[in-house]
Amino acid sequence: MERKDRPFDVIGQLAALRRYARSLVRNSDEAEDLVHDALVRALEKKKSFRSGGNLRTWLLSILHNAHIDRLRQNRSLTRRHDEAAVEAEQSLPAGQEHAVRLQQVRDAFFDLPEEQREALHFVAIEGLSYQEAANALGIPVGTLMSRISRARAQLREFEEKTPRISHLRLIGGDGNEGN
Repeated sequence: MERKDRPFDVIGQLAALRRYARSLVRNSDEAEDLVHDALVRALEKKKSFRSGGNLRTWLLSILHNAHIDRLRQNRSLTRRHDEAAVEAEQSLPAGQEHAVRLQQVRDAFFDLPEEQREALHFVAIEGLSYQEAANALGIPVGTLMSRISRARAQLREFEEKTPRISHLRLIGGDGNEGN
């Protein structure tokens, strides 16, 4: 039974669910489908929610589990879609230099192993505490901390290896532009 002072407000959690789903599947349409599946599960299991519990963490955990279930069922289909999405994104020219850099950072984040990307997303993007993130993922806090540490190290390495100079060049000049 719901308490009147703390309603079962899943609508208030939609933004966080959508952000996390987008981080997991990297496709807006699939993310919406994943959020829908998670909300259906949450409403079906509404009675199992502890009235004093953290609704956001509970919903993020359900979304995470729905994602894992989808991966198990559609591994090869997901792989083909990811490959097609990467090729499509690479063929679009960036309008400005900062857009190129943002895309590089985004790609580096999505290139992280899934378990590291999930852990970093919960803590860095959703702002969950380590304990809340570990609970949502169903892992010990130490494991979460290790995954976040490895993810941050990979992103630092990417940052150190990526040149800061622009990859854009002037075309059609007389060759004396630098003088």
